Amino acid sequence: MASASPRRLELLQSLGLDVQVEPSGYHEPERAELSPRDLALDHARAKCEAVAMHFPHEVVVAADTVVDVDGTAYNKPRDVADARRMLSDLSGRTHVVHTALAISAAGKIVLESESTRVTFFQLEPGEIDRYIESGEPFDKAGGYGIQAHGASLVERIDGDFYTVMGFPLARFVRTLRRLGFVLPITN
Repeated sequence: MASASPRRLELLQSLGLDVQVEPSGYHEPERAELSPRDLALDHARAKCEAVAMHFPHEVVVAADTVVDVDGTAYNKPRDVADARRMLSDLSGRTHVVHTALAISAAGKIVLESESTRVTFFQLEPGEIDRYIESGEPFDKAGGYGIQAHGASLVERIDGDFYTVMGFPLARFVRTLRRLGFVLPITN
């Protein structure tokens, strides 16, 4: 896995996979010329390539998540002010979360993406401040994580929960099958 994300590691291990963590070291530059979905695909590909070059005979997987607010990409907030801006922008609105996967196997990289619509409740300024104080916003696209305290900000989702969490499991499994890998189901 070309990532140090504990959430992604936990999700891959939930499938019964023995996962080796190899962070890519890739810095995610802003690319204003790309749509948010294409930005996620570009970042996932670059992370995967950076690790796959060192493990050419292994299956390498990388992922990237971008929050899309009316065509503008929201990555991880830079600081408290940026987190507050993002959460204020998401308040009472619907946005799209794009998570891209890049899988390197047998000398080629396959790219996939999944998108899910997320609607936030109208948030009070104090609620935003308390969430920022929790520290959760700073390593998550859009400044929130749906799997923990951030779940209380979300009114509804339309699509795959795991896409919002940062790793669309079903899309991953189906892509592996297409590449000739079948995951065992274990107890």
